Amino acid sequence: MRDTLVLNASFEPLSTVTLNRAVVLVLQDKAVVEQEHPGLRLRAAAVDMPVPRVIRLCRYVRVPFRRHAPWSRRGVLVRDQHRCAYCGSRATTVDHVVPRAQGGGDEWLNTVASCAADNHRKADRTPEQAGMPLLHQPFVPTPADAMLLAMKSAERDGLPDWLTDQAA
Repeated sequence: MRDTLVLNASFEPLSTVTLNRAVVLVLQDKAVVEQEHPGLRLRAAAVDMPVPRVIRLCRYVRVPFRRHAPWSRRGVLVRDQHRCAYCGSRATTVDHVVPRAQGGGDEWLNTVASCAADNHRKADRTPEQAGMPLLHQPFVPTPADAMLLAMKSAERDGLPDWLTDQAA
């Protein structure tokens, strides 16, 4: 099922919802279609509408302020787009830049996605000690970045540039 991006009335990304939920929100006049899937339409007895890709809520929803997304193993893999920080291949595990054995913790800036082979080869050493430089530096994603990165790349393609530049 396609995911539809939901924007607040202020155009701030809030979440993704299923296509069914997005259609219900639009039909109940709680949201408007901001961007549609090209060439796709939903047709029923009394309905003929474009398939929504991005919808915007008509009323502003107050969201508690969060400075950054909560850390999680899945979040690290999504942030790094399932690419190993050491070799660039498909990542299936999370590696600690400063190993837990040396006092490193589960934090955004201390964890990177890694393939199992590189994770095993690095072991309980820092990248410098193992002679394995990072291809990219870890960063702390904002909640909006985390949500956009969690969308499949095919779903992110075609989103407005002003929206996807935040998560690049």
